[in-house]
Amino acid sequence: MKTITKSYYFELRPTQKQKVLLDKHFGCTRFVYNYFLNERIKQYKANEKIDRFYDQSRILTNLKKQTVYSWLKEVNCQSLQSSLKNLDAAYNYFYRGYTNLPKFKSKRSRNSFTVPQNSKLKGNRIYIPKFKGGIKCIVHRECRGKVRSMVVSKTPTGKYFVSILVEEQCQSMGKTGKICGVDLGIKDFAITSDGVRFENHRYTLKYEKKLADAQRHLSRKQIGSNSYENQRRKVAKIYEKVVNSRRDNLHKLSHQLVSEYDFIALEDLAIKKMMRNRKLAKHIADASWGTFVKFVEYKADWNGKQVVKINRYFPSSKTCSVCGWIKKDLTLADREWTCENGHHLDRDINAANNILKEGLKTIGVGLSDNMGGSIEAHSSFAFSN
Repeated sequence: MKTITKSYYFELRPTQKQKVLLDKHFGCTRFVYNYFLNERIKQYKANEKIDRFYDQSRILTNLKKQTVYSWLKEVNCQSLQSSLKNLDAAYNYFYRGYTNLPKFKSKRSRNSFTVPQNSKLKGNRIYIPKFKGGIKCIVHRECRGKVRSMVVSKTPTGKYFVSILVEEQCQSMGKTGKICGVDLGIKDFAITSDGVRFENHRYTLKYEKKLADAQRHLSRKQIGSNSYENQRRKVAKIYEKVVNSRRDNLHKLSHQLVSEYDFIALEDLAIKKMMRNRKLAKHIADASWGTFVKFVEYKADWNGKQVVKINRYFPSSKTCSVCGWIKKDLTLADREWTCENGHHLDRDINAANNILKEGLKTIGVGLSDNMGGSIEAHSSFAFSN
């Protein structure tokens, strides 16, 4: 048994009175984030010392004592502190070069606030500070483990959700003794080294016309009117459908791979650079390879499986997986090709086999020709738990 942190995502059904208080929490945490982000920007432009979390936390305490900001006391103070922590974390990621400079939050996008303490799930209700009697929750599956924190959110479509972070004991999946390399693509979403192809559903393309029609109607509405708000929600629902469909498929696919294989080799794709291709950018973004790889990695970690990323500059598609000859003039249009030694190859399956070989080589394990995708066939192969 392994101790893991896991989140459960449930829809909330608050009363009208609770919706008002939830919206106050969203507004106050957003105000705190934007207010102190603005202060940091001013300090940076004035070449002054930039306040960090503990400095801004003291300022926030004094701010609530002022009459003009007394409405900040109506919401959970810990949620306001969490908003400051999020701002500090965003700056830390920016300083390390992981993300761009933090931006101001908008009430028209997804709103959320964190409840770091004093939260619990009991029956079909969640209990958090300031909400006596709890908020009704649709608990569609058992939530096991100790509750660590909760994040309450509101989508652009007007739905309320809670993400419950718990610490629980995970029962690992059984070992299968199988290994595979996975080539990610656009024509097919993923191709394994043993020839299994997973369809690329292209959800953005599927809802493209419907979305264009809805946005055209939205552009004709007067901003701020009831008809504009109604049409905006219709557009948001289409986007929500696309996102939910894509994530559902990625979860199912990643779960299947981790269930069937003990060792998975993947490419370390430079997705940001690939997005510069204006002809393929939309399809690359729609595929969400980065999210898929993250899903595979954390599910493999939970279950004692191993995931290896190979060097992104390794020519997996251009190299013959049988003899090692490299076809330097291979193009994207070439779905099948023959090497100089007469080996006829399927581009994607060949790439997946090369990824598997390179992945095994990365961890110091050789792959014999008669291995047949089985771990037991190679006595020197061992997993790190």
